[in-house]
Amino acid sequence: INSSFEQINSAEFTYKMSDKEIEDFVKLRMSNDHLFTGRKNSSKWAWRSILKHMGLHFKMNHRQASKKWDNMKKKYKELKYPPPGVKIVSQWNYFYLMDDAMEGRLQDMAPVLEGLPDSTNNSDFLQVSVPKRRKVFKEGVASPAGLITSEPELEVSLDGDEDAEDAEVLEDYNEMEHVEEKIELVKNSEPQMTKRENTLIQRQGAMMDREVAALDRERSLLERERVMMEREKVTVEKERA
Repeated sequence: INSSFEQINSAEFTYKMSDKEIEDFVKLRMSNDHLFTGRKNSSKWAWRSILKHMGLHFKMNHRQASKKWDNMKKKYKELKYPPPGVKIVSQWNYFYLMDDAMEGRLQDMAPVLEGLPDSTNNSDFLQVSVPKRRKVFKEGVASPAGLITSEPELEVSLDGDEDAEDAEVLEDYNEMEHVEEKIELVKNSEPQMTKRENTLIQRQGAMMDREVAALDRERSLLERERVMMEREKVTVEKERA
């Protein structure tokens, strides 16, 4: 008897949002950045809050929403910051929408949502398809004749091994999701960090402008004093003469 392990990946159907839904999607994401704290499962419940507000919680799951957001940010950065010497003419419909988002101009353009509690029923949302492992036993040795006749496979579960393996896959999946949440938090902080840096540079520039203006005033004052001294000198010389 030959045994092998197979991993089954079911291709998830991804709902295609309309232009209006994508606009609301981006505005809600930017207006509810406070929900993405980086804590475990925070991203999952944040996206679920957004999807539920949009009425899409039975059409998209939180991972699909997160992937959509990542893809839009990646597309935007490719167009906004092309490689040196490459000129890109953007025909992407959502470039200016994402530009407003990344520049912080959409912060208050959508309702501020409250986070869903962890006790919320998972059945209220479209679930993520988790890959499942199963143990498959084949009778006999595989041969061309066997492949042609498509000999049936016997699927069995031995002492709960399959359930244990499924639980292990789910645990690995949840851990991977938590890591992705932290990565997303760092990525999302980049625009805010850039904005703070720009604000700091602007403040430093304004301070330097004030210092230059003060030096100009001091130079003007010294020039007036020099002129007055010259006049006094001329007056004294006339009196002596």
